[in-house]
Amino acid sequence: MNYIVLDLEWNQCPFGKEHENPALPFEIIEIGAVRLNTSHQITGQFREIVRPQVYTSLHYKTREIVTLRAIDFDGARIFPNVAADFFEWCRSDMDADGEPSFCTWGPADLTELQRNLSYYNMTNPFPFPLMYYDIQKIFSIVYEDRRSRKALEYAVDFLEIPKEVPFHSALSDAIYTSLVMQKLSDPQIRDNSSVDYFHTPLTRSQEIYLHYSTYDKFVSMPFPSSNQAMKDSIVTSTRCPVCGKTASKKIRWFSAGGHNQFCLASCPQHGYLKGKIRLRHNRDGMTYAVKTLKLISKEDAYQIYEKKEVLKVKRRLHRQFHKEP
Repeated sequence: MNYIVLDLEWNQCPFGKEHENPALPFEIIEIGAVRLNTSHQITGQFREIVRPQVYTSLHYKTREIVTLRAIDFDGARIFPNVAADFFEWCRSDMDADGEPSFCTWGPADLTELQRNLSYYNMTNPFPFPLMYYDIQKIFSIVYEDRRSRKALEYAVDFLEIPKEVPFHSALSDAIYTSLVMQKLSDPQIRDNSSVDYFHTPLTRSQEIYLHYSTYDKFVSMPFPSSNQAMKDSIVTSTRCPVCGKTASKKIRWFSAGGHNQFCLASCPQHGYLKGKIRLRHNRDGMTYAVKTLKLISKEDAYQIYEKKEVLKVKRRLHRQFHKEP
């Protein structure tokens, strides 16, 4: 399998979020990428500055990064021209299925790339669902605790990779990400794919079911509200990720604040399962659910019980404190 390692630099509204263009909160100002072969060796590079059209002044956060290196918009082309050439470069080395396999450091780059394509009414060349490899997540799975998400420079230092060029250039960060990949085996990468959420299922037949070594993931069709999503029997179902059989709920779905729901289920053969549902909004304002079901220990199961009991006490105290005299 060949890989394209992508990194983007982007700008945002310099006058605050209330003045941003909601269709383009982050405007891409640089695209960098490297191509890797099956041995994770670099076989090609792409890098180009993009002349901004929406936010022509740099946000102070962007300016802090840009001042660390030279970046010149004079003579730079606009996004549609650069993006067209980038995808032509990508198509020059397809895999056996006719699609490049993308890798990024973190989950944001492919989403923002597609948002910029949409803003300019360009054809989106990505398949649905868009599967990719989040090397930040995979680094945590292999070298950390599976939950933490560390900065790219942290991973480079951890793996004792020489730092020969500055960070925060799209091409240099893509190169550093590829060097981290050289410390990972191909199965470690391929067994831990991620799904991008820029395009989500529109119908029941498009819903996404993914199976990993330690958990299952499900992405639902849209619902008018969170309440309706949580009334759907498929969204709230609990099946063992090992045997696929229905696991009985020991603690029904409960809210832990925000947009997260949790439950505890049990498979007679394989033990306790932790269920987590993240309720998100798609681009049309509809609610969709991202559900994970994971086998856990008895100790972890007890922590879910404790979480629910603590929340119950907090809510009771809150009601008593705000009760009318």
